[in-house]
Amino acid sequence: MKKIILLFGMILTLGLCASAQSNPDENNIENDDSIKLQFITPAEPVQETEQEIKEREKRLRQHNDKVAYAKASNSMRRGYFVLTADNIQIGPTSYRHFDIRDNFNFILVQDEDGIIQYALNNGLPGTNGLGGWTGKGRVRNKRLSYSDNGDVHMQYQLFSGSVNATINITLFNNSKRAVATISGGVPITMYGDILPYRDEKHR
Repeated sequence: MKKIILLFGMILTLGLCASAQSNPDENNIENDDSIKLQFITPAEPVQETEQEIKEREKRLRQHNDKVAYAKASNSMRRGYFVLTADNIQIGPTSYRHFDIRDNFNFILVQDEDGIIQYALNNGLPGTNGLGGWTGKGRVRNKRLSYSDNGDVHMQYQLFSGSVNATINITLFNNSKRAVATISGGVPITMYGDILPYRDEKHR
């Protein structure tokens, strides 16, 4: 029995060797001198003209303006936004204050809660200790409309025991820039940017 197994193994080994010899290409890999490595030279940077640079930068600004407008208008529609004012006018004929801080001068809407604040930082305390006034209340009778040119208009009332004001906000098309007028006392006009804002207390 052992002899039969040994004989079978020898026959199998010889068969594999014959198969290997009949296919030399599978065991002997030769280099083909016809294959050449090609080195690709990196393309030179595109040389833009001054006019092309201006046009590209203009397209980028227009794109960014459209994105900012979409975010601002959507935040107004949802009712969670802040208008951060970079200049403000108190009274119908007074001059505009440009040297103000936007984090102290704002209109905030958080669904049914709202705040209006201005702070002139002019050395006078004002009613809020910041040279201005702060009004907090409930947002009532909110209405949203759109002009044919794409401007967004919002009107609402801010009402509480200490404030009864009507606020009109216009967001300009393809921009986050807006103007807001506040009536019900001394008229106030704020100019600034509308940004999406969601206060943690109102989430």
